[in-house]
Amino acid sequence: MRGFRLAIAVLLLASCAAPKLVGTEITPTAAPDFTLTDGITGRPITLSSQQGKVVVLSFLYTHCPDVCPLTAEQFRQAQQKLTDDERNGTLFVAVSVDPRQDTPEAVQSFARDHSLSTNFVFLVGGVAQLQPVWSAYGIRIETDPTITSVGHSDAIYLLDKKGRTRVLIHSDLSADALAGDVKLLAAEP
Repeated sequence: MRGFRLAIAVLLLASCAAPKLVGTEITPTAAPDFTLTDGITGRPITLSSQQGKVVVLSFLYTHCPDVCPLTAEQFRQAQQKLTDDERNGTLFVAVSVDPRQDTPEAVQSFARDHSLSTNFVFLVGGVAQLQPVWSAYGIRIETDPTITSVGHSDAIYLLDKKGRTRVLIHSDLSADALAGDVKLLAAEP
């Protein structure tokens, strides 16, 4: 009977523990800042001006045949799992890894095709603008001018409301887990 009581006590304590982030936690550090153009609206977006919001930062391209559409779908599903306040306090950001093909028209079509019209920006620029961003976030790009495919990392960074990198996840993380991590960061002061 004593062992049973101990097991119940351990279960109760575990259920009262603070929720944990599912992605890989990163030592909070200021996210490398940048300014790029939103291919959907044509407006410049500066990462540091998003402080006060949780930022989900990814690196995608519009003609991607595999990982990018899956990531976009995770974003859409995660947005649906957030409350209105959480959704309004979160910005989903895609940074282009294919400046040659990620035109405003292609970006707008990508957002429309994946039902990402709210709290989503797809940032574009030339190689000279994008290369420092890729480097700052450890994104390695492999391109071949003879094909339309771009090899790149599926890293997704979650930034807290203070503009610090906090979590690294990959596209294999579920939309539920992504939404859960966003909710935890959104609940922080």
